[in-house]
Amino acid sequence: MPKILTTHAGSLPRPASLAHRFVEKEAGRTVDEAALEAEIDAAVAESVRCQAECGLDIVNDGEQGRAGFFSTVRWRMTGFGGQAQPRKFVDIFSHPDLLEIILRGTPKDSVSLVTPPRAIGAVSYVSAEPVRRDAARLVKYLPAGRKGFMTAPSPGIVAAALENVYYADLDSYIAAVGDALAVEYRTIVDAGLDLQIDAPDLAMERAVLFHDKPLADFLHFVRLVVAAIDKAIAPLPPEKVRLHVCWGNYEGPHERDVDLADIWSEIAKANVGAYLLSMANPRHAHDYHLFEHGVLPAHAKLIVGVIDTTTNYVEHPQTVADRLILAANAVGDTARIIAATDCGFETSTGTGMVAPSLVWRKLRALSEGAALATERLS
Repeated sequence: MPKILTTHAGSLPRPASLAHRFVEKEAGRTVDEAALEAEIDAAVAESVRCQAECGLDIVNDGEQGRAGFFSTVRWRMTGFGGQAQPRKFVDIFSHPDLLEIILRGTPKDSVSLVTPPRAIGAVSYVSAEPVRRDAARLVKYLPAGRKGFMTAPSPGIVAAALENVYYADLDSYIAAVGDALAVEYRTIVDAGLDLQIDAPDLAMERAVLFHDKPLADFLHFVRLVVAAIDKAIAPLPPEKVRLHVCWGNYEGPHERDVDLADIWSEIAKANVGAYLLSMANPRHAHDYHLFEHGVLPAHAKLIVGVIDTTTNYVEHPQTVADRLILAANAVGDTARIIAATDCGFETSTGTGMVAPSLVWRKLRALSEGAALATERLS
């Protein structure tokens, strides 16, 4: 049997000096762009080297060229400015003692994704050149025998997190963002890389933007986002696109998380070649059961989150193997699963919850566990 391939969800630890430059830039202070580019280049080279050393088969740039997984839109797209209203994650804010612990441990040298800019004008993509440069950098450092991917935000997370004060309604805002992001999506695939669309909105926003609304309202939002994604990727081969859906990359109760079963029928309509889902954290480790009912689209693969990115526990390879075997048995075809992390390790600069040295230990455990699962399933 072919080996179970390994990958991860995108973001990896950034060097402290690079993180500091991003914090300065996001705060609106003058940054030496040439020096920033040089640091990014070095960080990507090191990140790719470490991923390969850990045994990962499908690697990326670790998102070293971005302060956060969607924060670059303010620099690459028109229409954004000012500051949006703070976003509240209801499951955290309903536990003041937990919020106090989180605030106490938040590093000063970090980029907040809770208070991003807002949409104050028409949204459009300025130039594909920054994305083209990022893609070329990854291709340059991609080791022989490794496949490369790059991440890009979904229209839904941009529309949900960057408050709209320009468009007539959320529907038109999502559509406009989707049309703009099509430029980024196409540029990544044209560079010979796989595209990963990060769409925490398709699950997480049920407990954020839609926390006080009926499930039907949220499902309408999901349909709008999936339609915008499908329109944006229509010219691209589905097998070159993977969709990452999660419930938020933070350590919290997650009591308000929507069940995967409640949203899957809409998410499964996305014309993508793979779905990356969280299945390692305590709230969603049972979600593999859904796939026992044959609901994975026939053309698609399941990228299984088997490493938790919010804890410093290093998963035992046997535990990783067990999780992969459960998923493989549920899907019914081992060739249709890929091993991964639940989410990124540093979704925005300075906010990683796992010590950098342990990130690589966890990724090595991922590779070792996938090898064990391959052996046990052969």
